Amino acid sequence: LFFYSLAGERHRNSVLLVASIIFYAWGEPKYLLVMLLTIFISYATACLLDRFRRFALLILIFGMALDLSQLLYYKYFNFLVTNLNLLFDSHVDFVKVALPIGISFYTFQALSYVIDVYRREVPAETDLHRVALYIALFPQLVAGPIVKYHDIASSLGHREVTPDSFCEGIRRFLIGLGKKVLIANNLGLVADRIFETEVAMVDTPLAWLGALCYSLQIFYDFSGYSDMAIGLGMMFGFRFLENFNYPYISSSITEFWRRWHISLSTWMKQYLYIPLGGNRRGLRRTCINLMIVFLFTGAWHGAEWTFILWGLWHGFFIVMEKLTGFDKPRGGIVLMIIRHALTLFIVLIGWVFFRAENLPAALDYIKNLFGLID
Repeated sequence: LFFYSLAGERHRNSVLLVASIIFYAWGEPKYLLVMLLTIFISYATACLLDRFRRFALLILIFGMALDLSQLLYYKYFNFLVTNLNLLFDSHVDFVKVALPIGISFYTFQALSYVIDVYRREVPAETDLHRVALYIALFPQLVAGPIVKYHDIASSLGHREVTPDSFCEGIRRFLIGLGKKVLIANNLGLVADRIFETEVAMVDTPLAWLGALCYSLQIFYDFSGYSDMAIGLGMMFGFRFLENFNYPYISSSITEFWRRWHISLSTWMKQYLYIPLGGNRRGLRRTCINLMIVFLFTGAWHGAEWTFILWGLWHGFFIVMEKLTGFDKPRGGIVLMIIRHALTLFIVLIGWVFFRAENLPAALDYIKNLFGLID
């Protein structure tokens, strides 16, 4: 902030870019090259798309394949080999690959940029430094929100910071910091202690307490990070879109996903659900598309069966809501209370899958919630 305030408008992007690279290198020095390679691939792909429109689709596929290959290798290689060993009863020894910090976030941002250029929604950026700043911008680099290029393209060229917006940025940052440090971390102490205790030693009320604490922890954790990113963005003149909008007041799973991790659900809608056909090819295809989207949503969060099942859990209930009309709010106050309670119940059970170390542990914990563990 100090150097940024001293730099003229011409050099502010450079200050932010250097700060972002130092920030990432501080936490993950040996994987800095992975992020820089993603930046270069995305920049080159967009330039080629702009110059060779006749081969645009081939260029897009090739560029996306290069970006995704890094994500697939670093995030899913261990998962793939482990499951192949189990499936074929083999014993392939392999060196486990470490997961670079924030790779899911900056890869999705890079993909949104090249896809937007392919769709002609934004022109290809000729300044490599601006593309690098968009992908590496440190406030939201590690934990989001996922910022789509067309939302901040103009701000990469020119932005203003007023005293009011700067103060609002400080206020928003402090709210996020409080959510994370004062609330999420302390709820996490309780949730971790319960989830890590042997299931036979946890009674049903305590199991519900653990699930409830984790449900609140993950909200205050994720939304706290988003608030801090949005606040820091304001201090530098960027306007990041909201990422959470009181998700636990939802009266359906469909509404929950309009309020929870909005940047991710919007990304999935614009770059996966709609290209698959969205809801334009009949109800059956719509349901299939929704399940595909939530399969990828679960896998995006982590390379474990628990995350995949969590995504499919939400996808199943969204499909059921679509088939029954439950996704449309209706009825009086009593019905709305029932809908709200049912939604929270489904979400809370889903968080058990998300938090558990593995699938057997998740199933045992859920049995414990209903008193089915001896």
